[in-house]
Amino acid sequence: MVRDLASSTPTLESQNEEAIRQLYDALSSGNARAVQSILAPDLEWWFHGPPDCEYLMRLLTGLSHHTGFSFRPDTLTAVGDKVFVEGYLGESLYWVHVWTVENGIATEVREYFNTSLVVTDFNPPSSSSGKSSVCRPLWQSELGKSDGESMPGLVLAI
Repeated sequence: MVRDLASSTPTLESQNEEAIRQLYDALSSGNARAVQSILAPDLEWWFHGPPDCEYLMRLLTGLSHHTGFSFRPDTLTAVGDKVFVEGYLGESLYWVHVWTVENGIATEVREYFNTSLVVTDFNPPSSSSGKSSVCRPLWQSELGKSDGESMPGLVLAI
């Protein structure tokens, strides 16, 4: 019997998605050792939202062991080295995390609260090509616009 290696070999995207899924599982179970094994020691963190919503930063830095906020992803999508995660807390707090994963380790997280997000791939032209810049959409948040209410929006070019 011949085995199809292409179908059984995980893609980079599926590996990145699984690493971030494991991160959220470890966060929800309080498994600090597992969290540390997935996060780079010099994790770069960006935050967009009200200062009182910095739940992830407080949790990851140990400022708070119980924040009263539980990150339970509703969607998790990998595109290249990025993993896009979105979820809700109750009816009023919508969040998006954009993780950068390198070799199974999360090296950066961009966190957004109550903000609709469109992520584009920005490829500036080389100086010798004479071509114009190209922006191609990679991902767009869905949950933040599902309730019909207006929400601030951002375009993130990566």
